[in-house]
Amino acid sequence: MATDAPDRRLIAYRLDRPLPRIQPAPVRRDWMDATPQSFAYRCLPLTIANSHGWVVLGENTFDAVWNGGDRADDIALKFLHQEGPAPVSHFGSGILTFHIDALLRTPPGMNLWVSGPPNQPKDGIAPLSGVVEADWAPMTFTMNWRFTRPFHSVRFQAGEPICFFFPVPRDIVRQTRPETRVLADEPDLHAAHHTWREARGSFNAALQQEGSAARAEGWQRHYHRGQCPAGMMAQHGHTTRLHALPFPAPDGEGGT
Repeated sequence: MATDAPDRRLIAYRLDRPLPRIQPAPVRRDWMDATPQSFAYRCLPLTIANSHGWVVLGENTFDAVWNGGDRADDIALKFLHQEGPAPVSHFGSGILTFHIDALLRTPPGMNLWVSGPPNQPKDGIAPLSGVVEADWAPMTFTMNWRFTRPFHSVRFQAGEPICFFFPVPRDIVRQTRPETRVLADEPDLHAAHHTWREARGSFNAALQQEGSAARAEGWQRHYHRGQCPAGMMAQHGHTTRLHALPFPAPDGEGGT
């Protein structure tokens, strides 16, 4: 008997003002562009993480400075451009809070992992991460950033990602059963790992030799291709590009 397809919807409910700008998370990072020959994009786990969800874009340009104190008024904000609700110092302790003006709803049993954009460090301030049970809660959530040092001016630009989120099964950690094993007890995996290790060592050594094939190749592409050095391919799927779908606009409104 056929079964119903699993619910994969992620709903953004508009509140009493237009939805904030929610977009598929971009893969590109300024610092990755600036690496020689943009080599940072060769790291597939890095690029997949960059685009593994959606971002909320800030609406204001402002400078924020924390004086090191624990009170809410120990953060000073200076706005250069303001279109939306201002962030606030609500909790004290050097924490800057952005209210996310959308109610996000996941399918039953799915949480939202909420944090700042991955692999996008910001000097002087760091995003705090949270896990939200968005399948039942009628509450919105806040996105919080904590200053990492006092008396350092931090600028947020309008259009800059202030929040990053993606769904995750609620019981995935609790249902995961960690084990430890000796690699030599699994001959096929042991052989594949040994082949990779030997290939990596030989390739790195050849990179030091002028005119070598390794220098011409530049970098090994086995993982990027989903292929083991011995020739075996990934058996359960392999992803090289990830594009989250955009949120459609509510009826009668423009895009978000």
